[in-house]
This record gives sequence, structure tokens and C-alpha cells, in this order.
Amino acid sequence: MKKDRSIKCYFCRMFRAGILSDTHGFLHPRVLHFVEKVDEIWHAGDIGDLKTIDRIAKIKPLVAVYGNIDGQELRLRYPKTVHFQREAVKVMMTHIGGYPGRYDSSVRRVIEEEKPGLFICGHSHILKVMYDKKQKLLHINPGAAGKYGFHTSVTAVRLVLDGNGFRDLEVLDIPRGRMSED
Repeated sequence: MKKDRSIKCYFCRMFRAGILSDTHGFLHPRVLHFVEKVDEIWHAGDIGDLKTIDRIAKIKPLVAVYGNIDGQELRLRYPKTVHFQREAVKVMMTHIGGYPGRYDSSVRRVIEEEKPGLFICGHSHILKVMYDKKQKLLHINPGAAGKYGFHTSVTAVRLVLDGNGFRDLEVLDIPRGRMSED
């Protein structure tokens, strides 16, 4: 019988998050595969329907907010904005939020008061990862993980939160012309 000689570090902390938005009721198999290797999935709204979010929730624990296209059932299940902490990072997630220098006015006020280290939003269908020097936070819009909308690629983000920092950010990018399961 082989002995396990690996060293476990009980002081090492890390948390893997999969970040999605704008699925609009569609889940590409490659997006599902991409988020299988995370500790938790975060969905920044425009889920589309209960079937879609239930399918995501079967893969990993889920934190989600509703978006502007989501109906009453999703709005009753998920909040408009959520604040939580993973590792030593305060996270704020909402659907419509803007981006550094152009935040929605209500979002800017909350960012200034709550001081999250990570701000996540969706809505634009445009993948953006930016560090906001003024607010001292990482801004992530994962783009659109669904096939409906004007975006040219289906995108999702994976990120490791390590203590109070971030590392190993990965982007899944599937050109819309390649929407088969390959």
C-alpha cells in the first residue's frame, strides 16, 4: 500500500470561481465543462429561465442575481444585487453596473460605501476585465455565456481568489460561428 507523501498546507487558502452572465436560457456544453473545475459558480443575471439556473446549480454551489430579462420566478429566487465574501475578498455582483469610470450612479454609491475588492456585472454582453485604480477593485463583466444577443463570442471567466488577491484568470471564448458542441 502506497503512503500519501503529499504535503497539505492548512494555511494556504484559495477559492476557484466560475463567472457567467447573460445565458438567456441557453447553456453551451463547453461552458458547463469550463465551470466544472470551480468551487462555486457566480451568475451575473439575465439567466433566462428556471431550467437553465437549475442545471447550473446541479454542477456546483451557485450565487446568482436576476437581470433585466428575468421573470418573476427568478426575481423571487435571486436578488438584484448580492454582497458576499470569499477568502478575504469582498464581492459585489449585480446585473447592470457599468464599468470603471462609467458605473451606474446607484452602483457607484454602493461601491464607495461597501468597498468591494471584486465587482461583477453583466448586461453588456461584452467581456471586460479591468482593474479600477480609483475604487481599488477588480471589475469583471464575463460577457455573454448564451447564444442570444449581438455578441460575437460566447464567453465565461474562471478566477482564483487567493487570500486577498486574484490569480490564474482564464477566459473561455467560443466564436458564435462554432456553436456546435466541439
